[in-house]
Amino acid sequence: MPLIKRLSLATLLLALGILAVSRPASLGQSQTKRNSAYYPPAGDAWQRRTPEEVGMDHALLDDAVAYAKTQAGTMPRDFSTQAETFGRVLGPLPKTHGDTNGIIIRHGYIVAEWGDTNQIDPVYSVAKSFLSTLCGLAIDRRLIKSVNDPMKLYAKITWEEHLQQTSEWEGSMWGKNSDFVGVAEFGRGQRQPRAIKEPGTFWEYNDVRINRMSLTLLQVWQKPLPLVLKKEIMDRIGASDTWQYHGYFNSQIMLKGKSVESVSGGTRWGGGLWISTRDMARFGYLFLHQGKWNGKQIISENWIKMATTPTTIGQDYGYLWWLNSQGKQWPSAPRTSFAALGAGSNTIWIDPEHDLVVVWRWHRDRSTNELLKRILASVKAG
Repeated sequence: MPLIKRLSLATLLLALGILAVSRPASLGQSQTKRNSAYYPPAGDAWQRRTPEEVGMDHALLDDAVAYAKTQAGTMPRDFSTQAETFGRVLGPLPKTHGDTNGIIIRHGYIVAEWGDTNQIDPVYSVAKSFLSTLCGLAIDRRLIKSVNDPMKLYAKITWEEHLQQTSEWEGSMWGKNSDFVGVAEFGRGQRQPRAIKEPGTFWEYNDVRINRMSLTLLQVWQKPLPLVLKKEIMDRIGASDTWQYHGYFNSQIMLKGKSVESVSGGTRWGGGLWISTRDMARFGYLFLHQGKWNGKQIISENWIKMATTPTTIGQDYGYLWWLNSQGKQWPSAPRTSFAALGAGSNTIWIDPEHDLVVVWRWHRDRSTNELLKRILASVKAG
């Protein structure tokens, strides 16, 4: 073989050898980075990084935060329109809620924060995503064998149908009917009567049905759900002890000879989860890391995947999580991003593609996409 050909072959083999060595090394470095992710300790000692240290543009991120500060929501701070908006109140409400505030987490570190992120406020339907997670834990522990199993008392309706808001369950919970008919009971949220569909064939956002699911979940766990949430999730991710989870004044049941409160799926009629922005960010970071916290699997990766898979009937909604797979929720954001959302624009937005968690509260309803667009513009390529 001529020398030139031998050299070319040797060069080619050497290049292939380098590639063969370098690819596993690269993958190994990526895996090491994931395994060595930063997790904030319990308390307020959450480390900060400058935008440049986490691959973001300082000026553009400042622009995003400046925009957020101009977008305070219109929900009265004293909850004076609660009954007008949602109907007769069943549970407690704080005297006031805080101003707009938020936090941006990248690679686990705080890169931006505005307002009082330690203020304890209701999150409204963000609570649904917490309930979903308690259901996931019950699946992981085999307290519920499958999401396709029927609910305890209603053999035609499965856990999945309740989680996806397609159950079409009919009935009354704590004095509210599932049909949402009547101004006094439902305020501006009242609906026109309609024919009920087969379970799993029609999507409807319905707090009465989620309250039904919450009650059955309480019976599955055989202990107060706030206690389960604290012990199994919040304490393990270093959350504070300041959050509270309420039911209604009339939502007590007897369990093992004791009166236990069944918590609600939101604050539409009072009650619900009252929590700080920082504790919300911890919960979002748990989901960003596929249920893992500091080397320990708090909730299974399989559940995270199931919870963030759209319904089979085309609704961009998972197991009480809002999805973006169709790009309709946040057109400027990745299709893989998802969020827990509640009235008052309480938001925990999670973006696995860019390793971001954004919590933003008490802002204008239609301003979320604009903020996310500005935050994503600050993320540097490469």
